[in-house]
Amino acid sequence: MPSEKAATIRQYFERMTAGDIEGIIGMFADDGFVVSPFLGTVPTRPFFEKLGNASSNSVLTVHDVLIGEDGSTGAGHFRYDWTLADGSQLTFEGVDHFTFDDDRKFKSMKIYYDTHPLRREVGDKYANA
Repeated sequence: MPSEKAATIRQYFERMTAGDIEGIIGMFADDGFVVSPFLGTVPTRPFFEKLGNASSNSVLTVHDVLIGEDGSTGAGHFRYDWTLADGSQLTFEGVDHFTFDDDRKFKSMKIYYDTHPLRREVGDKYANA
């Protein structure tokens, strides 16, 4: 049902704000993966552990959640107020696009945002995480 899937996507953003890395990983299928502009394609656990190590605080504000026409995909448009482990702060908007498996877990997540301003400002903050 699309409304349950929309709620699942919103729950993902709530867990991101709470820093609940294990809870987020549990929302993904065992063979789930993330496609990141910074890191490429990474299995779920290593991606979110690296993100958790690179972060000290995150506030994600959801603007829209959309469910695809056949219900197998969904997307969340968000604002990310991100404090990195070194104390620097970034704010940007993006879209996370999710593919669901048959158990309503995330099979994949693709992250979309303009990386140019972020890379110019902070470089590769994942390098030491």
